[in-house]
Amino acid sequence: MLVTKCVSTNLKGHLTIGGADAIELAEEFGTPLYVYSENKIRQKIREFVLSMNKYYNGNGLVCYASKAFSCKEMYRICMQENIGVDVVSGGELYTALSVGFPAEKIVFHGNNKTPEELSAAVESGVGRIVVDNITELKMLDEIAASEGKTAGIMLRIKPGIDAHTHDFIKTGQIDSKFGFALETGEAMEAVKAALGMKNLKLRGLHSHIGSQIFDVDPFCLAAKVMLEFYRDIKAETGVELEELNLGGGFGIKYLRSDAHEAYGEYMKQVSAVVHSFSHELGIKTPFILIEPGRSIVGVAGATLYTVGSVKKIPGVRTYVSVDGGMTDNPRYALYKSDYEVVCANRAEEDRTEIVTVAGKCCESGDLIQENTKIQPVKPGDILTVLSTGAYNYSMASNYNRIPRPAVVMVKDGEARVAVKRETYDQISQNDI
Repeated sequence: MLVTKCVSTNLKGHLTIGGADAIELAEEFGTPLYVYSENKIRQKIREFVLSMNKYYNGNGLVCYASKAFSCKEMYRICMQENIGVDVVSGGELYTALSVGFPAEKIVFHGNNKTPEELSAAVESGVGRIVVDNITELKMLDEIAASEGKTAGIMLRIKPGIDAHTHDFIKTGQIDSKFGFALETGEAMEAVKAALGMKNLKLRGLHSHIGSQIFDVDPFCLAAKVMLEFYRDIKAETGVELEELNLGGGFGIKYLRSDAHEAYGEYMKQVSAVVHSFSHELGIKTPFILIEPGRSIVGVAGATLYTVGSVKKIPGVRTYVSVDGGMTDNPRYALYKSDYEVVCANRAEEDRTEIVTVAGKCCESGDLIQENTKIQPVKPGDILTVLSTGAYNYSMASNYNRIPRPAVVMVKDGEARVAVKRETYDQISQNDI
């Protein structure tokens, strides 16, 4: 088991999350249940902020990539920790603004923003709108003109870096739906077009090479490629861009076998490249933005389920079915994502059973893990899937008309509801 300051066991032999007994949480709030350690979330945010201050001399901004886990309480935490946020839709933008999050510290991403989304961003004063394509660039200029405002923008650039990650979560190579390509000259054309638009202020460029990356080398290489492009922009246009957004994608430990550098080490090595290479190229060191998401909330979250049945098929496999599944965690169905699974009420017992954890959806592919080791379980036991803080609640659905689970935040061992459990009435309230 991944025993951390966030996840441990108590004297009862029960799993604890953020100091709260998982069995007591299941009894009080029901299952399936997303549980987050607020202390862990704040710790991870502060680690990034401290490393930004240390290695970039405070010349930068940490922006939480809220697509990993977006809700009002999460935006409040980011606001209290004095960081920025990255949003990717009108819904995320609306949620952030609804709790009073400062618009100037919001970065708005997306490869196909609607006119309504862009209008909302301009009207609310979003600090950086990351433009993905020429069509969007022209549309945004027109919208800003109609609002009588100047919109701060960045351009999303594909640096052509192989991030050594899953094909579905690589975003920095030329064959991607995101951004402008360097290799074709498209990126330089976009820069020149943006600089010529009266209602847009080009603050800098953005790059993101993928997700769940353990190797620091691709981040260093991406920084070099982007800074070389800054040099070329200065040479061709005379303009020296002030900001560089290096995105996110830092990997987290899903399994004990996962190994990655401490995030401070990422920052140390990439910042060394940024400082030395800027000097070497004869350009000023830009203001740096980073966008950690999964690496802030991933290990801070866990999901609790109640075991419904145990089905042993001799010579084949054993299915342990739970009261959730792909509706609250679709990542195994999408990516075959690895997770560690623990029986919360028998957390200190040896894991001697090899099972497949199955969900309740009417789909044969509705699985959470296959051939995973857990303690012997029976109906009624509480199963916990660890490190589900990122992209589980965010990607949850109502397939089979299953309500989405509640979200509970635990701070100093005390739990509170951050998102209420969905009801059948809420699922059908828009039906005519």
